[in-house]
Order: sequence, then C-alpha cells, then structure tokens
Amino acid sequence: MRSLFTLGIEEEFQIIDPVTRELRSHMHQIVEGGKIILKEQVKSEMHQSMVEVGTNICTDVNEARKEVTYLRKIIGEIADKQGLIIAAAGTHPFSRWQDQEITDHPRYHDIVDKMQDTARGNLIFGLHVHVGIPNREIGLQIMNQARYFLPHIFALSANSPFWLGRNTGFKAYRTKVFDKFPRTGIPDYFSSVAEYDSYVNLLIKTNCIDNGKKIWWDVRLHPFFETIEFRICDVPMRVDETIAIAALIQAVVAKIYKLMQSNLSFRNYSRALINENKWRAARYGTEGKMIDFGKEEEVSTKELIHELLDFVDDVVDELGSRHELYYIENILKNGTGADRQLAIYNKSGSLIDVVDYMVAETNRGL
Repeated sequence: MRSLFTLGIEEEFQIIDPVTRELRSHMHQIVEGGKIILKEQVKSEMHQSMVEVGTNICTDVNEARKEVTYLRKIIGEIADKQGLIIAAAGTHPFSRWQDQEITDHPRYHDIVDKMQDTARGNLIFGLHVHVGIPNREIGLQIMNQARYFLPHIFALSANSPFWLGRNTGFKAYRTKVFDKFPRTGIPDYFSSVAEYDSYVNLLIKTNCIDNGKKIWWDVRLHPFFETIEFRICDVPMRVDETIAIAALIQAVVAKIYKLMQSNLSFRNYSRALINENKWRAARYGTEGKMIDFGKEEEVSTKELIHELLDFVDDVVDELGSRHELYYIENILKNGTGADRQLAIYNKSGSLIDVVDYMVAETNRGL
C-alpha cells in the first residue's frame, strides 16, 4: 500500500527581514542559490517575498519527514547567507501586500493582468500534499469522497489569525483571502473523469484558463501528475505538524481506496454542506464545532477529528504512519499554529513577538 500512495509535499515560506520582521522581496537570490543545491525542488512564486520548496516523490511519511526537514534546513541556510530568515504561517501578521514586489515572469504578469488587485493581494502561504493514485478514474472517485474530510484536516492546519496588523477573529484567515480568486474552495461532485475533463476543456476553450493548473480547488486531480493534490491547508509552523497532516491526508486516500476495493464507499455530500464546515474550521480551528451530517447535529471539532482517526486506523500500519499520526493528539492538546500565535500576542501585545515565535517554530528540530 505504501508504494501505491506515494507522497509529495510542497511548503510555501515567508522571507523576512530579521530587523524589521517584515516580509522582504528578496526571493530571486534565495531561489537561484537554492537551485544550485536543490535543483527543481525550489521555485519562485508570484510574490518575491515567498519561496516554495517541494519534496521528491516519497514512498512513505518517514521519507517525507527526512525531505521536508532537509529542505527547510537548506532554504533557511541560504536565506541566512542573504541576511534573511524564513517563517512558516498562512499569513504574515502585519506586512502589507501593497508593498510586495511581483516576480518578473510571464505567468505571473498574466495572472496580475487578469485579476488585478485580487492577485496582488494574494499574499498567503500554503501547504500542498500530493498523494499518488492508481489511475485518474479511481482518483476522481477518491477526490469526491475525500471532500467531506477537508474541513477536519484544514482545522488542524489553522495558522493565519492575523492580516495587515489585525487580529481577524479567524484561526485561518488565509482561505478568506484566497476566496477572492476564481475556481477555489471545495470542488463540486463529478460523476466521471469524462465529465471532469469536459469541464476543464470547456474552460480552456473559452479562454478562462490555459491549463488545469489554474483550477485552484482545495483538492484537485493534478492536471499533469498521477496524484490527488490537497491544497486547503495553511502551511504549518512545525515540521511535526506538516508530517502529521500529510500522514492523515494519505491515510484518508488509502482508506477510501480500501473501501472501494470492497465495493463500499463513503457517502458523497454536497459542496454547500461541506462549505458550512469549512467556514467553521476557518473561524474556530479545532476549538469550535462542526456539523456531523449523518447525525444532523453539531459536534465538537476535536471529537470529529478523533472519529476521523478511528476511521483511518486500519490502514495506518500498512502505510507505516502510526507514529507520525500520534502528533495529531499533540495539536489537539496544545493548539494549532493559530492558537499558539494568539497566545503569544495575548501575552505581550506585540506582533513582532509573534513573528519571532513563527521563525523559532519553523526552525524547530532542524
């Protein structure tokens, strides 16, 4: 099962000035320096104050942990040589998007030209997890069913409570910024790959997109790789959090596949219903309640996450991920990244202190 559900993990990091603690548009030097060591595992993003790194294809979460740790360590060292630091959080607590430079690349110029301030203001940092699939038809059916669990996973990753110097009242405000883009959020249900491809081809034909990569749903069939890509999560501060969440995502995919092999399936719910839980996850993280649609009642989010862990329990040993999934309990006990950012702010009243905490947590254990 491990070899079937391979993992690929991408993390987007903030590039920060160690004196002002603001975002610094200095990506080019870091990316070029990174390519000498990391080759295609490091790449630029639309804003020059962001750098993205991605693992190679990993056979299991243990290999993924080694790669994620190595990539963070190397990109941090390269930033340090430039007199900069990196941090992992879904938003920067106080830097203004209006002050950020756009990367000089035709793709990004095209996005800004079409989307204007929606694109310029999209100063957010995410975690993307790719899980290998047997084929696209099976992948689509897994995607349909996995949509239900997206809010549960999202709540665990909540790590963006601040925006433009304000406490937003949300645990994961990043998603509210991204909602301004088209083709985002929870995808609709698709009955077949043919229906899905027809949708994508219509968008291409009518000049909405030039390829499927401009469909930015919370989960999507990747247009070029044999993977399902989960895009809903804030980038977590700690490596332990990234790996635990990636292990949970992999386990959800493997469990749904196992059910399919026995001619069973998890019930498909409408996008409208799942969106109710996504909103609650963004607002409250793991501290609120979500809706159990089977029972048709509110249930503690933590209780629902424990139910999810029970749901996938019979596949985690085959995946070799039980040890990494134990860390989910740590998140539920000690708080998400957002909870811990807010605790620092509530204690000192300083967003500078929050940034310093983010930096320390990003480098924890490296």
